[in-house]
Amino acid sequence: MAKVAIVTGASRGIGRATALLAAKRGWDVCINYASAEDSALALVSEIEALGRRALPVRADMGREDDIRRMFAAVDDAFGAPDAVICNAGITGRAGRIETLEADMLRRVVDINLIGVMLTAREAVLRMSTKRGGRGGSIVMLSSVAATIGGAGEWLHYAATKGAINTFTVGLAREVAAEGIRVNAVSPGIIDTEIHAAAGAGDRVARLVPTLPMPRAGTAEEVAEAILFFMGQEAAYSIGAILPVSGGR
Repeated sequence: MAKVAIVTGASRGIGRATALLAAKRGWDVCINYASAEDSALALVSEIEALGRRALPVRADMGREDDIRRMFAAVDDAFGAPDAVICNAGITGRAGRIETLEADMLRRVVDINLIGVMLTAREAVLRMSTKRGGRGGSIVMLSSVAATIGGAGEWLHYAATKGAINTFTVGLAREVAAEGIRVNAVSPGIIDTEIHAAAGAGDRVARLVPTLPMPRAGTAEEVAEAILFFMGQEAAYSIGAILPVSGGR
């Protein structure tokens, strides 16, 4: 039987690349998206053309009810997942701390941290051998911003990713004996639309000259790291945070 992956925030960028690469390597995939239905359905068609199954689920990863509903849909269509990729995230508006409003900050925390914790909770409930599951892999999306701080642009985003690093290590140790491997991938400057969404459309061009490897990374390169943690090649890896950053 094909293995089943849930990829949150899969309609674009790193999530899309991960879902497509997983399908190419024999996985059936739940395509989670928040609003970009056309993009999600186009991805479903691409995956089905590869001979794999794809389930599109519209769900807000900042809402507990939506997260529960997504997992229930996967239960009904595919059964328990073998891998859950916690990719969905937002930067919020770029700016210094004194310019940031509370509602925006709460939304960033709800999606990037609380939503990831709830997604992991639902994954553990289904994967844990202690609860009758068959084990699996949970892969978090961190960011190099967690270690350099995001000063002047998105300190708030960086703070949530720092918390994801801590959560990755702690959860990995909590569930390792139950057949669940938890790891994280930490991208640097990746050429996706996330920068423009934050109001910093020039960010990639501006920062590339400062990188030891003077180019932006691609979503496909990050997806390769994620697939590594999903597979048996990483069978003895837990709590790892792998930079995909060109040395940033």
